Amino acid sequence: MPNFFWMLVVLGLLGGCAHSVEEADRAPPPISPGAVPDAIPYAEPITRAGNSSPYTVNGKTYTVLSSAQNYSEEGVASWYGLKFHGRATANGERFSAYEPTAAHRSLPIPTFVRVTNLENQASMVVRVNDRGPFHPDRMLDLSYGAAVRLGFADQGTAKVRIETVEVMGVSDLRSHGVDEYLTLQLGAFMNEATATALAADSQRLVNVPAVVFPATAEVGVIFRVRVGPFDTPGALINAQNQLRAAGLPQGQPIP
Repeated sequence: MPNFFWMLVVLGLLGGCAHSVEEADRAPPPISPGAVPDAIPYAEPITRAGNSSPYTVNGKTYTVLSSAQNYSEEGVASWYGLKFHGRATANGERFSAYEPTAAHRSLPIPTFVRVTNLENQASMVVRVNDRGPFHPDRMLDLSYGAAVRLGFADQGTAKVRIETVEVMGVSDLRSHGVDEYLTLQLGAFMNEATATALAADSQRLVNVPAVVFPATAEVGVIFRVRVGPFDTPGALINAQNQLRAAGLPQGQPIP
């Protein structure tokens, strides 16, 4: 499938979470909490897309922070799911309801944050790649999968704390003992044809094998797209830059 398909996806929305509070959302097929990984924090450039400041949504103006260093905040988190699954996030990446990502109104994109559910102390690391939620009483929108992992998908919202986490540059990866993170997971999809098309486009672009892995959810099957392994952490990050420039998901490093 040509890259034009993915460009249509990117152009379809300015941001997957930039929606009015009246729009309804719904949960995708359930997934086990253990199937949702932590995002792996590593140094990434701030993207041009998604970081315009100030910006206005629903008549209200917001400002993007110049830095996320030492950021900490408590408030209400919600989740977004099937309505936005496959749409473009604010920085042009493809939203997956199952990946460890989040939307925030003012943190730079991308930012890695640790989210702690203050109601049950469950905690995980997610990557902010979208804008929202634009609801006056909510601070953070998590993917449905992250909400499952944190234990509040069924209730819809939870009081959470978010804190930025230290990221690693390419030169730091080896000293931190994470050389094994040389594969990219580009997303998880309910449609096998969509996953297969993404794998084919990605493999042609980065010239590294891309494979579709079926995974059993609580109801049905999802299809994960993985690219790699790469020879070095630097090669992995270069591939992410190529994928991003082509309008494809840049993925998350996994073991």
